[in-house]
Amino acid sequence: MRAVIQRVTRAKVTVDETQVGSIGRGLVVLLGVGHADTQADVEYMATKIAGLRIFPDAEDKMNLSLAQVGGAALVVSQFTLLGDCRQGRRPGFSQAAPCEQANALYEAVVGRLRGMDIEVATGVFQADMQVELSNDGPVTMLLDSKKEF
Repeated sequence: MRAVIQRVTRAKVTVDETQVGSIGRGLVVLLGVGHADTQADVEYMATKIAGLRIFPDAEDKMNLSLAQVGGAALVVSQFTLLGDCRQGRRPGFSQAAPCEQANALYEAVVGRLRGMDIEVATGVFQADMQVELSNDGPVTMLLDSKKEF
Protein backbone atom coordinates (compact mmCIF):
# COMPACT_ATOMS: atom_id res chain seq x y z
CA MET A 1 0.00 0.00 0.00
CA ARG A 2 1.33 3.40 -0.92
CA ALA A 3 0.29 6.88 0.10
CA VAL A 4 1.16 10.45 -0.71
CA ILE A 5 0.29 12.55 2.32
CA GLN A 6 0.02 16.32 2.16
CA ARG A 7 -0.52 18.60 5.15
CA VAL A 8 -3.23 21.06 4.20
CA THR A 9 -5.15 24.04 5.50
CA ARG A 10 -8.17 22.92 3.44
CA ALA A 11 -9.05 20.48 0.68
CA LYS A 12 -11.99 19.23 -1.31
CA VAL A 13 -12.78 16.59 -3.90
CA THR A 14 -15.39 16.87 -6.61
CA VAL A 15 -16.96 14.37 -9.01
CA ASP A 16 -18.91 15.63 -12.03
CA GLU A 17 -18.73 19.17 -10.61
CA THR A 18 -20.35 18.03 -7.34
CA GLN A 19 -18.35 18.31 -4.12
CA VAL A 20 -18.28 14.89 -2.46
CA GLY A 21 -15.85 15.56 0.37
CA SER A 22 -14.01 18.39 2.07
CA ILE A 23 -11.88 19.10 5.12
CA GLY A 24 -10.29 22.03 6.87
CA ARG A 25 -6.91 21.61 8.56
CA GLY A 26 -5.53 18.12 8.20
CA LEU A 27 -4.12 15.68 5.68
CA VAL A 28 -4.93 14.76 2.12
CA VAL A 29 -4.12 11.08 1.67
CA LEU A 30 -3.82 9.75 -1.86
CA LEU A 31 -3.94 5.98 -1.31
CA GLY A 32 -2.90 3.23 -3.70
CA VAL A 33 -3.58 -0.44 -2.95
CA GLY A 34 -1.33 -3.21 -4.25
CA HIS A 35 -2.38 -6.75 -5.13
CA ALA A 36 -0.25 -8.17 -2.29
CA ASP A 37 -1.75 -5.88 0.38
CA THR A 38 -3.60 -7.31 3.38
CA GLN A 39 -5.21 -6.21 6.63
CA ALA A 40 -1.71 -5.78 8.07
CA ASP A 41 -1.07 -3.06 5.47
CA VAL A 42 -4.35 -1.40 6.44
CA GLU A 43 -3.30 -1.30 10.08
CA TYR A 44 0.17 0.00 9.25
CA MET A 45 -1.15 2.80 7.04
CA ALA A 46 -3.95 3.93 9.32
CA THR A 47 -1.69 3.97 12.37
CA LYS A 48 1.06 5.78 10.50
CA ILE A 49 -1.30 8.38 9.00
CA ALA A 50 -2.91 9.14 12.35
CA GLY A 51 0.39 9.26 14.20
CA LEU A 52 2.74 11.10 11.83
CA ARG A 53 4.15 14.06 13.74
CA ILE A 54 4.10 16.61 10.93
CA PHE A 55 2.08 19.47 12.45
CA PRO A 56 3.82 22.34 14.23
CA ASP A 57 3.87 22.64 18.00
CA ALA A 58 4.07 25.87 20.02
CA GLU A 59 7.74 26.21 19.03
CA ASP A 60 6.90 25.71 15.32
CA LYS A 61 8.60 22.29 15.23
CA MET A 62 6.93 19.40 13.41
CA ASN A 63 6.04 17.53 16.56
CA LEU A 64 2.25 16.98 16.61
CA SER A 65 0.10 14.33 14.94
CA LEU A 66 -3.20 14.61 13.12
CA ALA A 67 -4.98 13.26 16.17
CA GLN A 68 -3.21 15.74 18.49
CA VAL A 69 -4.26 18.78 16.44
CA GLY A 70 -7.82 17.55 15.90
CA GLY A 71 -7.33 17.56 12.14
CA ALA A 72 -9.28 15.69 9.50
CA ALA A 73 -8.23 13.43 6.64
CA LEU A 74 -9.41 13.50 3.05
CA VAL A 75 -8.67 10.00 1.75
CA VAL A 76 -8.75 9.54 -2.02
CA SER A 77 -8.13 6.26 -3.82
CA GLN A 78 -5.36 6.56 -6.42
CA PHE A 79 -4.28 3.36 -8.14
CA THR A 80 -1.68 5.26 -10.20
CA LEU A 81 0.58 5.29 -7.13
CA LEU A 82 1.29 1.65 -8.01
CA GLY A 83 2.34 2.61 -11.54
CA ASP A 84 5.72 1.32 -12.67
CA CYS A 85 7.53 3.83 -14.88
CA ARG A 86 10.94 2.14 -14.96
CA GLN A 87 10.64 0.94 -18.56
CA GLY A 88 9.42 2.85 -21.55
CA ARG A 89 7.16 5.86 -21.32
CA ARG A 90 3.86 4.22 -20.49
CA PRO A 91 3.39 3.14 -16.86
CA GLY A 92 2.46 -0.43 -16.05
CA PHE A 93 -0.09 -1.16 -13.35
CA SER A 94 0.45 -4.87 -12.73
CA GLN A 95 1.21 -4.18 -9.05
CA ALA A 96 -2.17 -2.49 -8.45
CA ALA A 97 -4.88 -4.54 -6.76
CA PRO A 98 -8.00 -5.58 -8.67
CA CYS A 99 -10.90 -3.17 -8.10
CA GLU A 100 -12.84 -5.30 -5.60
CA GLN A 101 -9.80 -5.95 -3.41
CA ALA A 102 -8.58 -2.35 -3.70
CA ASN A 103 -11.93 -0.90 -2.70
CA ALA A 104 -12.26 -3.23 0.30
CA LEU A 105 -8.80 -2.31 1.61
CA TYR A 106 -9.29 1.39 0.86
CA GLU A 107 -12.56 1.32 2.83
CA ALA A 108 -10.79 -0.57 5.62
CA VAL A 109 -8.20 2.23 5.96
CA VAL A 110 -11.00 4.81 6.04
CA GLY A 111 -12.85 2.77 8.67
CA ARG A 112 -9.75 2.29 10.78
CA LEU A 113 -9.04 6.04 10.77
CA ARG A 114 -12.63 6.76 11.78
CA GLY A 115 -12.22 4.18 14.54
CA MET A 116 -9.38 6.35 15.85
CA ASP A 117 -11.84 9.27 16.16
CA ILE A 118 -10.44 11.06 13.14
CA GLU A 119 -12.89 12.92 10.93
CA VAL A 120 -12.55 11.41 7.44
CA ALA A 121 -13.90 12.65 4.13
CA THR A 122 -13.49 10.59 0.97
CA GLY A 123 -13.65 10.71 -2.76
CA VAL A 124 -15.60 8.20 -4.86
CA PHE A 125 -13.80 4.96 -5.65
CA GLN A 126 -13.06 4.58 -9.39
CA ALA A 127 -14.52 7.99 -10.23
CA ASP A 128 -12.80 10.70 -12.22
CA MET A 129 -12.13 13.15 -9.39
CA GLN A 130 -10.76 16.64 -9.06
CA VAL A 131 -8.85 17.26 -5.84
CA GLU A 132 -8.18 20.82 -4.74
CA LEU A 133 -5.99 21.60 -1.76
CA SER A 134 -3.99 24.26 -0.07
CA ASN A 135 -0.73 22.55 0.84
CA ASP A 136 0.48 23.80 4.22
CA GLY A 137 4.23 24.25 4.39
CA PRO A 138 4.39 22.64 1.89
CA VAL A 139 4.66 19.33 3.71
CA THR A 140 4.40 16.18 1.63
CA MET A 141 5.31 12.67 2.80
CA LEU A 142 5.50 9.33 1.01
CA LEU A 143 4.52 6.09 2.75
CA ASP A 144 4.85 2.50 1.62
CA SER A 145 3.56 -0.28 3.86
CA LYS A 146 6.11 -2.69 2.37
CA LYS A 147 8.83 -0.12 3.21
CA GLU A 148 10.18 -0.20 -0.35
CA PHE A 149 11.13 3.46 -0.04
